[in-house]
Amino acid sequence: MDFWDGNFGVFLIILAQCLAVTVSVLVALAFLMYADRKVWAAVQMRKGPNMVGVFGLLQSFADFIKYIVKEVVVPAGADKTVFYLAPMISFVLAVIAWAVIPFSDGWVVANLNVGILYIFAISSLEVYGVIMGGWASNSKYPFLGSLRSAAQMISYEVSIGFIIVGVLISTGSLNLTEIVRAQDGAFGLFSWYWLPHFPMVFLFLISAMAETNRPPFDLPEAEAELVAGYQVEYSSTPFLLFMIGELMAVVLMCALITLLFFGGWLSPIPFLPDGVLWFVLKVLFFFFIFAMTKAIVPRFRYDQLMRIGWKVFLPLSLGWVVMVSVFAQYGWFWGAYARWTTGG
Repeated sequence: MDFWDGNFGVFLIILAQCLAVTVSVLVALAFLMYADRKVWAAVQMRKGPNMVGVFGLLQSFADFIKYIVKEVVVPAGADKTVFYLAPMISFVLAVIAWAVIPFSDGWVVANLNVGILYIFAISSLEVYGVIMGGWASNSKYPFLGSLRSAAQMISYEVSIGFIIVGVLISTGSLNLTEIVRAQDGAFGLFSWYWLPHFPMVFLFLISAMAETNRPPFDLPEAEAELVAGYQVEYSSTPFLLFMIGELMAVVLMCALITLLFFGGWLSPIPFLPDGVLWFVLKVLFFFFIFAMTKAIVPRFRYDQLMRIGWKVFLPLSLGWVVMVSVFAQYGWFWGAYARWTTGG
């Protein structure tokens, strides 16, 4: 049997695709972190990173090397196995979530028919890394931060789920590629789901910030109350893994907003070609919104965070699901599902 025949050749192709996506995302994260810091600096009227490399472009790589070569300090009373396992879980789960993200038509590692469910499963597991890190540190501040994170992620994941259900009803598919294709219309950006689901775009954006512990919802890391939250006892590479996992989850949410509401790789102008460039530009735009929000919006209190999630976002998103269901049933809502049910 030839070396490249059978399943082994397929395995190598899939492995190469996984490596290409992982390396591309990790390199992009380095420059996104640089852009994030530059946005904060501009809002605060200072320069930001500008010394390492041209315009400071290599600052993120210098920070990476610094974290790698620093000493790993483990508290004396910590559970060492769980202490090391927690950041690895956070990092790995953040990476494998990208397997179902389509960068363009056909540019996806695993084009699953249940891609949305896969994303939900991974995002639900990510909280375990935070909880394990807070508990294994054997310190009250990390433990309180991890408990906050668990409550926060559960609260806003419910709202995100209902918002996505509305998009799924409009499309009739759990496949992310099909969701983007359903937004491909003759009117360009006005055929995308941001228009019929306009109120939910804002709810999804805010819920995504809370889901990823992004300011103004970074209560698990509140410096004024918890020193640095669940990762306060971490240093060097384990701390780096936590930070990479968190930033990668933020970019993943930007990608989901792009795919669900803003046409993914589709061109906003009908006569321009579609492609991965549009997807990247949209993700960068939403990452800029995340960065600006962090720079200008003050942090919420924890009771305010919970109140908004359960008393405002949950009823609104649930009501929206009911309304979209009625619209789709009677053919009043445009989208793939509405066209299918009405025979269009």
